[in-house]
Amino acid sequence: MKVKIHSIHFDADQKLEDFIEKRLDKLDQFFDNIIEGEVFLKLDKADNNENKIAEIKLLVPGQDLFVKKQAKSFEESTDLAVEALRRQVKKYKEKKRQV
Repeated sequence: MKVKIHSIHFDADQKLEDFIEKRLDKLDQFFDNIIEGEVFLKLDKADNNENKIAEIKLLVPGQDLFVKKQAKSFEESTDLAVEALRRQVKKYKEKKRQV
């Protein structure tokens, strides 16, 4: 799967990008027709600690799966987002089987 990472208003280091790609590659275990993944990393202007936002869009045949998660670190928000996407991918795969 091809992964595009966009960091908005800051520069993500290579370590963070590698972490995100590694997590997204695990989704291939559940569904191998994923075309592309697009990740948007944003900093929220809120005063609280949970101001790191990860938005992930997966392109699968016939549909886009999208999730947005917010946490204290980009790694944590990415983990939460990938877990939510895992559930969406499984649900999408089940729907495809029924058709």
